[in-house]
Amino acid sequence: MSSSVSETVHRRRWVILGVLMLSLLIVVLDNSILNVAMKTIAQPAPTGLGAAQSELEWSINSYTLVFAGLLFTAGLLGDRLGRRRVLLFGLVVFGLGSVFAALATSPGQLIAFRAVMGLGGAFVMPSTLAILMNVFERDEQPKAIGIWAGGVGLGIAIGPITGGALLEHFWWGSVFLVNVPIVLVALAAMVLLVPDSRDPAPGRLDPLGVLLSVAGLVLLVYGIIKGGQLADFTDPEVLLTGGGGVAVLACFVIHERRSDHPAIDVTYFKNPAFSAAVAAIALVFFALMGVTFFAVFYMQSVRGFSALEAGLLMVPLALAQLIFAPRARLVVDRFGAKAVCAAGMVLVGAGMAAFLLFGRTTPIWTLEIVFFVQGTAMAHIMPPATVSIMQSLPREKAGSGSAVNNTFRQVGGAMGVAVLGSLLSARYREGVEGRLAQLPLPEGARHAAGESIEATLGLAARLGPAGRQLVGPAKDAFIDAMHVTVLGSAAVALLGAVVVGVWLPGKAKTGAGPAGPPEQDVVKPPVGAGR
Repeated sequence: MSSSVSETVHRRRWVILGVLMLSLLIVVLDNSILNVAMKTIAQPAPTGLGAAQSELEWSINSYTLVFAGLLFTAGLLGDRLGRRRVLLFGLVVFGLGSVFAALATSPGQLIAFRAVMGLGGAFVMPSTLAILMNVFERDEQPKAIGIWAGGVGLGIAIGPITGGALLEHFWWGSVFLVNVPIVLVALAAMVLLVPDSRDPAPGRLDPLGVLLSVAGLVLLVYGIIKGGQLADFTDPEVLLTGGGGVAVLACFVIHERRSDHPAIDVTYFKNPAFSAAVAAIALVFFALMGVTFFAVFYMQSVRGFSALEAGLLMVPLALAQLIFAPRARLVVDRFGAKAVCAAGMVLVGAGMAAFLLFGRTTPIWTLEIVFFVQGTAMAHIMPPATVSIMQSLPREKAGSGSAVNNTFRQVGGAMGVAVLGSLLSARYREGVEGRLAQLPLPEGARHAAGESIEATLGLAARLGPAGRQLVGPAKDAFIDAMHVTVLGSAAVALLGAVVVGVWLPGKAKTGAGPAGPPEQDVVKPPVGAGR
C-alpha cells in the first residue's frame, strides 16, 4: 500500500466510493430527469413554462457551458484548498440552484438558475474522481473507475423514471426539488467519511483563461442555436456570434500556450493516450446528448407516450451501462483499450444509424434494443477512456486531470445538443412551414409554430378541429428531421472510432508495468477517522 494512503482510508475505500457515487448521482440524476421534463416545460403555463425549442436547448446548455467553463478552475481550487471542501461547497450551491430552478416562473429564470446549478456541479464532478484516485491504489483504480462509471448508468436509469413519476403527480418544478434531500444526505456522509486531499504544489488560478473559454463557448453555441432557430446559418447575427466565439476560443488557446499557469494545461495533450481518450469522450457525448435530446420528443410527441412511460423506455440505455461499466476492465485486459473503445464507438454509430428505421408505427421493442446497444457501447468507452486519462498524469494532478475529462465531456455534450438540436430544428421547419403557410396566421405566430413539433402541436390544439390537419404533417416532418440528424450523429461516432484506432495505445505487453509511479499526495483523515 502506498504511503500516500493511510490505513484508515484504505479500509474505508469502498464506503468512500459509495459516498462519492452519491454525489455524482445528484448531477447525473438531474440531467436525466430534465430530459423527460422538456416536453412538459415546453407546454404553456400553468402546466409548463411555454419554453421554445431554443429555450429548451439553453436550459440544458446554460448548465453545461458554466459547468464546462469552470471545471478546470474547480479542479485547481480542489488541488489548492482541499477536494472535500470544494466538493461540499459544490453540493450546497447545486442544492440552492435546484430550489430556485423549481420556483422559476419563466424560461429565462430557468436558464439562469440552471447556470447556478452548473456552477455547483463544476465543483462536484472533478472532486469525486480526484478523491477516488487518491483513495485507491493504482491496481484497483480501473475497477473503482468502472464502478464509478456504472453510477452514471444508475443515475441515467433512475432519473427518467423518477422524473416521469413526479410529472404524473406534481408540477414540473418537482423534478428539481427532488435533488434537495439527496444533497443533504450526501453532505452529511461526506463530512463523516470522506478524507480530504490536496496537491502539495498547486497551480495558480487563471481568471482570464476561464473568462475567455466561457465567453467563446457561449458565443459559439449561441450562434449555432440561433441558426437552427432561424433555419438560416448565413444570417448576420449567426455569423457574427458564431464567428466571434471561434475567434475568442482561438485567443483562449493562444493564451493557454503562453501562460505559465494555464486554466487548461495544453502540455497534457502531448500524450497520445490522453489526447485520444479525451477526444473519444467528447465525440461520444456529442453524439449521444444530441440523440437523447430528440429521442424524448420522438417518444412523447410523435408516439404519444407519457413522461413516465418515456422514462421507463430509457431504462435499457442505463441498465446496460450499470451492468457492463464495472466489468469493462475485464474486456480491456483481454483485448486492450484501443480495440474496446474503437468497437464501442462503432457500436454507438450503428445505434444512431438504427434510428433511420424508426417511424410513427415502428414496434417499440426495437427502440429498446437500440437503447441497450448504445448503453453497452458507452459502458465500454467511458471506463477505459477515463482510466487512460487519469493514469496518464501523476496522482497529485488528479484534480486537473479529472477536470479535463469532465470539461471535454460536457463541451462535447453541449455542442451535440446545440449542433444536432439546431440541425433538427432547421430541418423540421423546412418540413412543416409549407403546411403552416396554408393557415391564416400572423407571421410571428407562424414562425413560432414552426420552431418545434411541440410548438406546432400546441397551435393545433388551440385551433381545435381546424388544427387536426397539422398533427400528421408535424409528426412526419419531425421523423424526417430526426433521420437527417442521426446521420450526423452516426458520422461523429465513427470519427471517434477513427481517432481511437489511430492514436490510443494498443494492448500493453504482458508483464509491462504502469507508465510511472504515482506521485505523493497529501491525504487528510476524515472527521472521526480514528473512531
